[in-house]
Amino acid sequence: MKSIHLTPVSRLKNAQFWLLAIGAGLIAIHITLTCKSNIPSLLGSSVLFWIAVSSLIWEKRHSLNLESGVFPSFLGISIIAIVLIKSASLTSFGGFLFLSPFILAFGLALLASGFRGLKQYKGELLALFFLGAPKLLPSLLIKHITLLTAKLAAFILWYTGFEITRSGVNIYLPTGSIQVASGCSGVQIIFQQLGLAIIFILMFPLNRQQKILAPIVAATLGFIVNGVRVALMGVIVAKGNQEAFEYWHHGDGSLIFSMIAVILFGLFCWFLLNINETKNKQHKSIF
Repeated sequence: MKSIHLTPVSRLKNAQFWLLAIGAGLIAIHITLTCKSNIPSLLGSSVLFWIAVSSLIWEKRHSLNLESGVFPSFLGISIIAIVLIKSASLTSFGGFLFLSPFILAFGLALLASGFRGLKQYKGELLALFFLGAPKLLPSLLIKHITLLTAKLAAFILWYTGFEITRSGVNIYLPTGSIQVASGCSGVQIIFQQLGLAIIFILMFPLNRQQKILAPIVAATLGFIVNGVRVALMGVIVAKGNQEAFEYWHHGDGSLIFSMIAVILFGLFCWFLLNINETKNKQHKSIF
């Protein structure tokens, strides 16, 4: 019998195929669990982030160093296995689904390229980290952001003509009141916007100032849009419409504001890209 020897090119293609299959399977599992969790905001963010990160990895697939040692490969497989076992035994989803994309991607990166190759995926890992980062923030920081959100919502209500008084995170109107809880702090939408900013920086050529500006604008838009949402809920409470309050608080209404923040940041990105394109055309016309 003739022995079959794999050339380095064929081994590389085999590695790419298996890594692609494993990655696609892990993404499918996470999306499936997210669908079952009944957390609409997480589902939309997860699909968006997975598509963006997968696209970035696919574009640079030919330049990736897919060499991993025994220990990092074993560690990567172990991390993935632990997450999958945890997923199979979940009774309540909580913050696990927010953190698992980063953990799974980290394990897959170790399996693919080892410790030395992790730097190839630092941008993509950072973007996925922002998806779950709100679950890792200390409660003191969340309290500060919640208070700032309450102040912003109170200012919006006052500026639009409502008679309000504020005490901490409590906003009082003549016919009702709202309490801005930590879940309405806007932390999730702010970090979602930061993750999108990282993806934008990775996908398009930007100068240094634009790379600094993009995350600042993204986080600011997320904070302001969430403040408007809280102010709207204050108006609804003042009118005594409990059904509408539930819609904008827990229902699909909360997703609408998340989409608004994404669209506004998309318009900002479009504006930056148009500026760069104009500068490039002017530069080419000179020479």
